[in-house]
Amino acid sequence: MLRTTEAVRGRQRRPLPSLKQQYLEYVLQRIETYKNSLGRTRLMEMASEAAAEMQDSFEGQFLLTEVLMQEAVDRMIVRQLKLPAFSRWKQQYTRLRKAQREPTHWRLEPDCALAALLPRLEPEDVTLVVGAGAEPAAYLLAAYDSFVTFIAADMGAVERVESGLANEGLASTADCFFVQPGCWLPAFPAPIDLVVIDAESLSEIDAPTRARFLCQLQDATGPSGVHVLMPGRAGLAPEALLGAYDGWARDEVARSRRRGSARRSPGVVLTRPAEGAESASRTGP
Repeated sequence: MLRTTEAVRGRQRRPLPSLKQQYLEYVLQRIETYKNSLGRTRLMEMASEAAAEMQDSFEGQFLLTEVLMQEAVDRMIVRQLKLPAFSRWKQQYTRLRKAQREPTHWRLEPDCALAALLPRLEPEDVTLVVGAGAEPAAYLLAAYDSFVTFIAADMGAVERVESGLANEGLASTADCFFVQPGCWLPAFPAPIDLVVIDAESLSEIDAPTRARFLCQLQDATGPSGVHVLMPGRAGLAPEALLGAYDGWARDEVARSRRRGSARRSPGVVLTRPAEGAESASRTGP
């Protein structure tokens, strides 16, 4: 995001993984997802099949260890899933990533509030996505090589996003957590640059808890960081949360892109004051 040079220099971030690392992560995630979809009986059957195959191939020339068995089962799963080899995956990577960086690929409106901010995103930006309804935003931000944390109070949504990121090859810079609003937040590698909030996910929370949760998110956001309040199909409208953002500047970019439109709100973009401006506002005249 557009931040001061000093703030950027002061960060200590994880390096982005290489293509080879991303490929290995993709394969491992697909294997684990497949294993989790099977029952214990089927896994044991696969282990027996792998053992028989290895014994036949090497005629008992070595002792079958747990590690060898696991590797053999993993190879069986790779064949069953028909996962591409690294060279083929690499060829597909550029084309796939280009598609993944389009909001419409994730069924987001091309003129939604988040889409308006995409040109400002930088690799390694620290981003947080809040609520089950903001699931597409997690995929989109991961496709832009930001460090994404997805949190929701719905365990099914957390597991779905975790699996979806793996299936799309986007899991290498993303984490997912089950979080009850107002309780705690996971650790972040640096102050957050961008927070995307599904306003609908906050509609069933009582007002004091909602206010406390939004305050936690704001405190975790760095100076000049941005919050995007996204609309849902029902529940709270993003504009209903504006009272919790005293002193934050509302960005008009998303609203101007839909001027005259009769459709629902594209969302609200709010920017935290820069560090100097925030200190001045606290001290007052």
